[in-house]
Amino acid sequence: MPRSIALSDEAIAWLTTLRSGRATGEDRRAYGAWRARSPAHEDAARQAEALFGAIGETSVATDYRTMGMALASPPYRQRARRFGRRAFGAALAGSGVAWLAGPAIVSSVTSLVATYHTGVGERRLVRLDDGSHVWLNTATALSVAFTAERRRVVLHDGEALFDVARDAARPFVVHSGAGEAEALGTRYRVRRDGEVTLVSVVEGRVAVRAGARAQQISAGQEVRYGGGILSAPEAVDAETLTSWTRGKLIFNRQPLAQVAAELERYRHGRVLVRGAALRALKVTGVFDLDDNDALLAALSSSTGARVIRLPWLLVIH
Repeated sequence: MPRSIALSDEAIAWLTTLRSGRATGEDRRAYGAWRARSPAHEDAARQAEALFGAIGETSVATDYRTMGMALASPPYRQRARRFGRRAFGAALAGSGVAWLAGPAIVSSVTSLVATYHTGVGERRLVRLDDGSHVWLNTATALSVAFTAERRRVVLHDGEALFDVARDAARPFVVHSGAGEAEALGTRYRVRRDGEVTLVSVVEGRVAVRAGARAQQISAGQEVRYGGGILSAPEAVDAETLTSWTRGKLIFNRQPLAQVAAELERYRHGRVLVRGAALRALKVTGVFDLDDNDALLAALSSSTGARVIRLPWLLVIH
């Protein structure tokens, strides 16, 4: 693990402790000593403080090993509604099983043709024949075809982080959807969401091609393509985007609807947020991928929202 990422994790752990409501004076002095160790420690502390800057006094963070999360918007309240299992069961009757189990069905089909794949909620690290390393995120399937002239990877579904071994004689190219991303000595993420593919660079540079369009992006940049469009590069926090490789998900003022969509990728079935106000609620925080129920519990206690669990469906309302 790069040292900058390790320090970022430590800084987030410190801030979660300090904002938990249980921090002592000794904890604060220890944090000050930690961040004074080196310029790298100071940078990690500043970045973590920027991430948590929207938390303010509404912090509901618990122990870092479980989850650190806070709301960046005022607590959501609405009049309680009768919305039980029977009512929602009737609503589901016409929605179809494919909507509920869609991701699992797609993953099962593509895994049949893939060299490597993961199930829902599973993460996996593999070492390729050329010495490159690939982290596969949840519900991911990819095929590998290496020849003497070329290293070709096809991402059928999901998300992967590639740490590419140098080989000037054999380009390393990841194909996803209607485009491709060629490594130029690099570490980069490729994520496929239906017809849209996102390419984000952690280290080095990547040449992205989609149809007749091409972009070259560097560390801290991201492009997306699909539907004949290749976007201009955008600045991103690559370490946050790849935090899943370290067992965490990090959100910075993201709407609850987006948080739910991301959480859904790691669970069997669907996650539905009812109500425009609740869907727009901004969430900032970091939580453990292996304990995502902790996030749901925190959301429920902090917002007054209810969580209903049904087979293949979780409803926040």
